Amino acid sequence: MVFAPDTEVALRSVVGLINTAANGEEQLATVEDLDRFLAAEGFTGSRTRDAAELASVHRLRAELAALWLAGEGAAVETVNRLLREARALPQLVKHDQWDWHLHATTPEAPLADRMSTEAAMALVDVIRSKEMDRMLVCAAEDCDAVVLDLSRNRSKRYCDTGNCANRAHVAAYRARKAAS
Repeated sequence: MVFAPDTEVALRSVVGLINTAANGEEQLATVEDLDRFLAAEGFTGSRTRDAAELASVHRLRAELAALWLAGEGAAVETVNRLLREARALPQLVKHDQWDWHLHATTPEAPLADRMSTEAAMALVDVIRSKEMDRMLVCAAEDCDAVVLDLSRNRSKRYCDTGNCANRAHVAAYRARKAAS
């Protein structure tokens, strides 16, 4: 394990959110799509379930995608701004199936604020640990999905959105066979 368990969960959620727009495909087109995404990621708290909430999550997704590719200085600025805008006040909480973990907003805070704060808190750990090199873009030439490399030997290069790794390995095999 590279980070605390709740940090890894939050980072995986960030990857999941960013990748809902990978490769030109919009996977959060409707409020129902957002409902499914949030249920799969285990997000709790109040919801308005309207177009404005969906739009705020789209804006957050774009910010997080830009942050994923940013250098350390720009990432710090974005993380600090996200925490400031949400008026983050970190607290240890335990609820549902989750053991002790950090929340920095109330369950009544707007969804995008809760999501941005959770992402920012996780990214604080990444930045402080000097581990931003674990935040990658898929190595497949035809894929722009993001990758979180939590492997011990820093070997993860392909996303989890499709079959990028398999396609790359098959292509390399075929190239080796053709060369011999």
